[in-house]
Amino acid sequence: MKHYTQLTQIQRYQIYALKKAGHNQSEIADKIGVHKSTVSRELRRNKGLKGYRPKQANHLAIARQLDKLVPRIREGHWLEIERLLKLYWSPEQIAWRLYEEQQYMISHEWIYQYIYKDKQQGGKLYRYLCCQKKRRKRYGSNERRGQIPNQRMIDERPSEVDRRSRIGDWEGDTIVGKGHQGVLVSLNERKSRYTLLGHSRHKSKDLVADEVIKRLRAYKDRVKTITYDNGREFCSGLIKPDTNIGGNITAAN
Repeated sequence: MKHYTQLTQIQRYQIYALKKAGHNQSEIADKIGVHKSTVSRELRRNKGLKGYRPKQANHLAIARQLDKLVPRIREGHWLEIERLLKLYWSPEQIAWRLYEEQQYMISHEWIYQYIYKDKQQGGKLYRYLCCQKKRRKRYGSNERRGQIPNQRMIDERPSEVDRRSRIGDWEGDTIVGKGHQGVLVSLNERKSRYTLLGHSRHKSKDLVADEVIKRLRAYKDRVKTITYDNGREFCSGLIKPDTNIGGNITAAN
């Protein structure tokens, strides 16, 4: 009996959040309504060098589908796609035109994957994408983008945190919605695996800090440390010991 089904992008974000919260594969499968073998295969096949990331996993899955479906797409359509790309049409515009004029449905994601595959093979189609940013090499200065001021390393946090021997040690993370519309703020208590979820309109440090404070205020007596990832949305100075939330808070990245 075949249990595997194709996952949606939303389900991949759910898998990521539940996995971060400490749920095992069977629990994740129950919560998102799929068989546990589907979750197992997803985590095995679509993880990258830095582990499982939902956006990357979705791209890997689409690329795998593209390899299977390319022979079903007629050569004439790919020639038309390449012609429109060279006129600086976006993949979204091309997909819409093919559907409107020829009733031929092709995902814009497939077109993007086709472009990236062409680039890997030495092709130049990627040069016709509108969003092209040249990376300038900087000389005579230290690269400071992405650095968090007064950052504390994860090795500095108390040993009790790693042992999960007490209640009150939290981990914070964010998940950005499709099209950068909205941000999901997750807070996981390490020992109990209790999870708090909040929503922020943007990924700005002040809005994310406000949401963290709002969610943890009711648990101020059970907040000892907060460990964040290296995202700059967590570099706000609004969260301070014994203020806003309460408790002896030590943040580490």
